[in-house]
Amino acid sequence: MGKSRKLLRSLGSKQKVGPKRRERPLPAAPSSNVIASTGGKGKKKTGARLWMRLDRAGQSEIIECDRSEIMRRVAIPARDLRILGPVFSHSSNILGTRDKAMVVNLEFIKAIVTAEEVLLLDPLSHEVLPFVDQLRQQFLVRSTYQNHLLGVEENEAPFCAGDRWPCTPEAAESLESELPFEFQVLEIALEVVCTYLDSNVSDLEKEAYPILDELARNVSTKNLERVRSLKSNLTRILARVQKVRDELEHLLDDNEDMAYLYLTRRNGQNQQIESSVLTNKASNLEITSDLPHDISNSQYNGSFIASNHSHNDDVEDLEMLLEAYFMQLDGTRNKILSVREYIDDTEDYVNIQLDNQRNELIQLQLVLTIASFAINIETLIAGLFGMNIHCTLYDIPGIFGLFVGCTSAACVLLFFLIIGYGRWKRLIGV
Repeated sequence: MGKSRKLLRSLGSKQKVGPKRRERPLPAAPSSNVIASTGGKGKKKTGARLWMRLDRAGQSEIIECDRSEIMRRVAIPARDLRILGPVFSHSSNILGTRDKAMVVNLEFIKAIVTAEEVLLLDPLSHEVLPFVDQLRQQFLVRSTYQNHLLGVEENEAPFCAGDRWPCTPEAAESLESELPFEFQVLEIALEVVCTYLDSNVSDLEKEAYPILDELARNVSTKNLERVRSLKSNLTRILARVQKVRDELEHLLDDNEDMAYLYLTRRNGQNQQIESSVLTNKASNLEITSDLPHDISNSQYNGSFIASNHSHNDDVEDLEMLLEAYFMQLDGTRNKILSVREYIDDTEDYVNIQLDNQRNELIQLQLVLTIASFAINIETLIAGLFGMNIHCTLYDIPGIFGLFVGCTSAACVLLFFLIIGYGRWKRLIGV
């Protein structure tokens, strides 16, 4: 009986396990709420990347999404999302897309900004972490401040948000007049990028001047290699600064592109259009029933466009924001150009030193050539008298020393005569 019970239990367990394996559903499509901290329990989605979602209240979460899911979430086309891909990793772009989102690709910051939230790509990178911290800090403080303002009575003016701001009508008015959500994100992104580039330029500037001064004192292979590396780094960082500066300049030159970046305003206008259309249809149903549909719609659209034309052309806030950081980038660029000018001046000085040494070597070579010429003349005379031919001068006692002395003196005199002629003609330096 015991064996039969064990056999029945084993058969029952097999029957329970079997259907589960057969009826196990396929892995569901990844949703935007999937947290990336699941570890190695599940398989990683194909083409999925880490994103951080941060809303107006400063609440954030790390999610794992692929391209198609991001496109559905923020309603942007694939060509605009391609800006955040690896092909454009070294470019800088700020693009407004279809009144829904703004694609920001500034150096290491790659984000999609909407009127309600921001999606940040690769948020765990050490270069992106300062940007994430500033976003959280600013929006958390702002959310706390708004919550305190909502709970303040009319006749009271307590301090809120850690006793830093008084909850007064003036403070509430300043809160209402601040930049929209998308421009606050853009401002923090520009601030982080500009600070990062400026710090890199400052470090490079501190490193450059001692290296160049050392090269001016001692022209060696080691110092030349250090200057070559310095120029390479300088060229790379200049290109990075120039890309961001050119993008801001492009936006400042085109008011239409800047108007596309007003996501909050356009979102409000779209909601106003929808509500106004519904109200207009409900209130003027009897009047518009006698008119053609196209005429009524065209009249309404024309009146609405005329009423909002001035608002669409108002890009002063964004223009002032971009101009401030454009001037900061221009100052950073001027620092790089000043270092480059110092490098060029040092190279010119080194070239002058090398030319001077080359001229000194040429003069030394010329002096040695003149000395060789004088010595060769004496050698020629000695060779002539060294022939095995009898000469009466051989019979004169003590003639050898006198002859050698006179010949050597004549050669030395010839050497100085040639040197003096070269200096007279300024062919040889003094």
